Amino acid sequence: MKQSTKEEIIAIKELLLKNYKNAKTELKYNDLYELLVCVMLSAQCTDKRVNIITPELFKAYPNIQALSNANLESLKLYIQSCSFFNNKAQNLIKMAKSVVEDFGGEIPLDEKKLISLAGVGQKTAHVVLIEYDNANLMAVDTHVFRTSHRLGLSNAKNVTETEKDLVRKFKTELSSLHQALVLFGRYICTAKNPKCDEKCFLQNFCKSKKSYKAK
Repeated sequence: MKQSTKEEIIAIKELLLKNYKNAKTELKYNDLYELLVCVMLSAQCTDKRVNIITPELFKAYPNIQALSNANLESLKLYIQSCSFFNNKAQNLIKMAKSVVEDFGGEIPLDEKKLISLAGVGQKTAHVVLIEYDNANLMAVDTHVFRTSHRLGLSNAKNVTETEKDLVRKFKTELSSLHQALVLFGRYICTAKNPKCDEKCFLQNFCKSKKSYKAK
């Protein structure tokens, strides 16, 4: 697919920042502990579903210490409507134990240390750091992957290389751009029936527009 020019990249960046000023995650949380748990649960699961699950979950396990002492089968009951809940329950307890034992009960705001925790990969770590610390990082989920390819910002075959492309091309304000691309992909540049004409403020830069109109 044809790649965006430097001029187009600048224009896309400006429009994303303008249309999604001060954008934040749609996950509902009160502190770093709740944010990390929410992001871990959101892997291959919608934010809407996570937000349904977490109120009762956080009542039962209000902090990292409580989660580290959780009974596995009991924890599963709270998150069973979430995708891959068996693995996620195991990882949540392992993560909490590591935070208590290795980091004195304080979740580290450091990429490498976060990734050392069970169930926390690079994308999860980046999302946490972007949301909580406004870090100049990019995280590529299904929405960011889809929209960046449709806009000609990347032709990479995987999320890791796509992230590198976006970091290289945008350079600054990456945290805001990540949030913007997520919302843009979730509500406008959707996987099926994207809103190309009625709402899309980036339609002039889309490299896939003709193929969608032809369907």
